[in-house]
Amino acid sequence: MKNILLIGGSHGIGYEIAKQLSTSNNVFVASRTAEKLSDINVNHIPFDALTEDISEKNLPNEIHGLVFCPGSINLKPLKMLDIKDFQEDMDINFFSLVKVVKSVIGSMSEGASLVFFSTVAVDSGMAYHTSISAAKGAIEGFAKALAAEYAPKIRVNVIAPSLVDTPLASRLLSNDKKKEQMNDRHPLKRIGNAKDIANMATFLLNSENSWITGQVIRVDGGMSTLNSNS
Repeated sequence: MKNILLIGGSHGIGYEIAKQLSTSNNVFVASRTAEKLSDINVNHIPFDALTEDISEKNLPNEIHGLVFCPGSINLKPLKMLDIKDFQEDMDINFFSLVKVVKSVIGSMSEGASLVFFSTVAVDSGMAYHTSISAAKGAIEGFAKALAAEYAPKIRVNVIAPSLVDTPLASRLLSNDKKKEQMNDRHPLKRIGNAKDIANMATFLLNSENSWITGQVIRVDGGMSTLNSNS
């Protein structure tokens, strides 16, 4: 069985990925909390990506897949953002990812797959997304360079979703009117759910799909490429 390390995985997309993978892999979920994880067969590792070093945790000697889930949704006009806001978004989305990758890259197996997360806003350009788009854009650039550097041993890909109904997005989906408005913005007339994104993550981790690397894959209900109002 493969050893898959999830950074974050106690709720939302990370939990759905853990649930899907746990039936046929040894899944290690490194997260601050263990919400719901007792319901599935995974190994929980208490871990805070902002303050701790994953190499100090009890990890398997060989890792076949890595998924980095921590992120933020900080949507404000530029005039309401301080430099501290940009720094915090970079810390949780990008620098904590780099620290984890540097800590575990030597343990990644031949043919290992790394999966990171961006946002549709990096490609499309959306108002009030300056901070989060900057942080996620850094991930996309990092992932492509990393994929080139470690090919053919390791594959690296990025999933760029549109809005997904998870606890992280709860403020944006706090009532039926908001949900309806968000649904209508997408050509497929619905926002995403955790399973939509987890399905792509597990696809990218599967060794049967081993001819995919250095890609930013947009799982976004058509948001980034289709104009449903035309």
